[in-house]
Amino acid sequence: MSQADALQLIGRGADEILKLEDLQQRLQSGRPLRIKAGFDPTAPDLHLGHTVLLNKMRQFQDLGHQVIFLIGDFTGMIGDPTGKNVTRKPLTREDVLANARTYEDQVFKVLDREKTEVRFNSEWFGKMGAADMIRLAAQHTVARMLERDDFAKRYAAQQSIALHEFLYPLVQGYDSVALEADVELGGTDQKFNLLMGRGLQEHYGQKPQIVLTMPLLEGLDGVNKMSKSLGNYIGIGEPAIDIVTKTMKIGDALMWRWIELLSFDIGVDEAKALQAEVASGALNPRDVKLRLARELATRFHDAAQAETAIAGWHAVVRGEGDTSLLPLQDVVVPAEGLRIGALLTAAGVTPSNSEAGRKLKERAVKVDGVVIEDAQLQLQPGFEGVLQVGKRNFARVRLLAG
Repeated sequence: MSQADALQLIGRGADEILKLEDLQQRLQSGRPLRIKAGFDPTAPDLHLGHTVLLNKMRQFQDLGHQVIFLIGDFTGMIGDPTGKNVTRKPLTREDVLANARTYEDQVFKVLDREKTEVRFNSEWFGKMGAADMIRLAAQHTVARMLERDDFAKRYAAQQSIALHEFLYPLVQGYDSVALEADVELGGTDQKFNLLMGRGLQEHYGQKPQIVLTMPLLEGLDGVNKMSKSLGNYIGIGEPAIDIVTKTMKIGDALMWRWIELLSFDIGVDEAKALQAEVASGALNPRDVKLRLARELATRFHDAAQAETAIAGWHAVVRGEGDTSLLPLQDVVVPAEGLRIGALLTAAGVTPSNSEAGRKLKERAVKVDGVVIEDAQLQLQPGFEGVLQVGKRNFARVRLLAG
């Protein structure tokens, strides 16, 4: 691959590259660059939002560079204050280690295990004494820390900022010194911390790293950052059918954003060509979305499970095939049964009973493929079948007496 092609791949989806000219020079040197990305093991499961950075790391691997997957077992015990308006509760050492073990298992669904250097930042911080940490803290002032947007807002609002939170950017920055990173990847919300790494590397006599920031992936709602707390996420450990059905629910505009940040199979030029076809009406966006769903399900499971999941989706949405391919969800209901509106909400296919009522009036509700209009319909324990609202929301359920 030419350097121009390599730069195009590296820049795909990136929000910003600082300093691009330095990156060009280091690529010209011909030596493998050291690419660092840090992940605090604050939760045991990764979702597609986390894989935006992992995908970029994989692209660097494919270009022949050395990727360092840094698990912040030390920083995880501080708690990342980025974007927080209150002091984040630190995790226990036991929580951090348990989450870190699951991280290692999950990341190799994207990264090449043989080409990945896994490190823990407790390797160097565990050896630091109080005097070492004080010397590190002396590298920046409180005024400099308050330049960070979230700290500045909390200070202006007279919300408390714990002293240990000021340490977090310094500790993350020092990781780059310890690893002698050429490039550090992070989300746009991490820019302050990534630049801290550049400054500390200069202080310790190293060539400052290039900073590459990636945008934060919007979740299923197309508005907010993908987050487990908001429920708008797809976990990479979820069953293939869930990955497919959730991907098929996203809006058409969001689909192109996901392709740019998540797809390996659809290149930049092909994505532009597909967009033009969709815009002209020559191609149904559903077919493009299905291709993305198949790719993601294959990546996190395998081709066979992806095809089974696709078949399950077709069985419901197009009425083609066996709906038993869908996962079965048990819903506990009263002994006398549950009205259809409440059941739709309990099964998660409508957000509220009032929305279920509206969908019933719109003739948008089906039970086993049959349109339901009667809001008084009561389904009994023992029922097993597929509930569907519109074309995108459905669930195969079994009712159990509570």
